[in-house]
Amino acid sequence: MNTARQPDPSTASAPAQAQPPAPRGAAFLLAQIGAHAAGRFAERVATLGLTPADVGLLRMVAGQPGRSQRALAEDLGVVPSRVVALIDALEDKRLVERRRSAEDRRNYELHLTPEGRRTLGAVSRAAATHEDDLLAALDPDGRARLLELLERVAAQQELTPGVHPGYRTLGKPAAKQKD
Repeated sequence: MNTARQPDPSTASAPAQAQPPAPRGAAFLLAQIGAHAAGRFAERVATLGLTPADVGLLRMVAGQPGRSQRALAEDLGVVPSRVVALIDALEDKRLVERRRSAEDRRNYELHLTPEGRRTLGAVSRAAATHEDDLLAALDPDGRARLLELLERVAAQQELTPGVHPGYRTLGKPAAKQKD
């Protein structure tokens, strides 16, 4: 006598749905790694009381002390009023100071404060640790080659060196979805 149970056709599971293929390609990987890296970097600089946007501004002010807010806005590709708000926040943290221009009293020149220079040093150390962690799978030659290739892609895409394109959307309201 056969005692094996036959499956009940009313409880049999439906055939498994085919899963769509996982995204692939360099563009997807760049976006995936970029989002991961940006999030991790934001976490690291948050411990210093900064946002990634703050870090970018500090670097730009340090790289060209005395530049005007208007020149900074042009370099970032944003309206000058947006830069005023961003610099206000850094000034409130005592990292940047505005000085009247000796050449044109209508303009303010931007400079790091001593605290701003110390903070930028801490950011540099955090950024080096961040890059080491992110690229731990690569040897020094691989890192150099990756950097070279990414610089070529950025240049071909006409991206402004050292300026994150996120500044153009920083502080803009999210687009409304149509019903």
